[in-house]
Parts: sequence; C-alpha cells; structure tokens
Amino acid sequence: MWPFNSTKDKKMNYRSIDPNFAVAGQIRPDQIEALASAGFKTIVCARPDNEDPGQPTFRLIAAEAEKVGLKAVHIPISGGITDTALKSMKKALKDLPKPMYGYCRSGARAGSLYSTALRS
Repeated sequence: MWPFNSTKDKKMNYRSIDPNFAVAGQIRPDQIEALASAGFKTIVCARPDNEDPGQPTFRLIAAEAEKVGLKAVHIPISGGITDTALKSMKKALKDLPKPMYGYCRSGARAGSLYSTALRS
C-alpha cells in the first residue's frame, strides 16, 4: 500500500515549468492547503483513478481543493495523450486561473500534457 494516508510530511516538492505551471507526483488531500498557500489557483490531475492501490481519488482531491478556493480538473492520461485529453487541457488553460499545479504518478504526464497543449 502506498503511503498516501500519511500526514507527517506536508512539504510540497514540485518543479516549475514556467510561471503558469508546475508539476509533481501524487498529492494527498491534506497537502491541498499548502498548494493554495503557495499561490496555485488550479490543480490539474493527469492520473487515472485506481492506478495504484491506496491512491487518493480525484474526487477527494477536488473536494479538498474546493474547500480552499482552488479549481480542479481531471484529465487522466494512460499511455499517450489523446485528442480528448489535449482538448480538455487547452480548455483548462483558457478558462481556469493560473498558476496551475499538475500532478500524476511522477509529474511526467502532467508536464507532457501541458507542453503539448502549448505547442498545438
């Protein structure tokens, strides 16, 4: 079982791609307040639910985000980036406030989704 239920370390480790988007691995609901405090306005989840045992669902992440005034969008990527995912990301970039915090298992899919949306 993944250590997603642990509340010991709420420190956020992420990598900024540019001033509008940062990426990281899986986050926990108890870390959402720290994201808001860091200035993020939107959470982009590029991870499908139930990808790993014990992983918090997007619904849990979105509920916590709403409590602190953050927007959240679920654009799950499994394998390559689909046209549907790309359209959803473009819409999110157009309609949702920035800066955005994208996550998946490692941050790679979230970063690829963002970069691809900017280029297309």
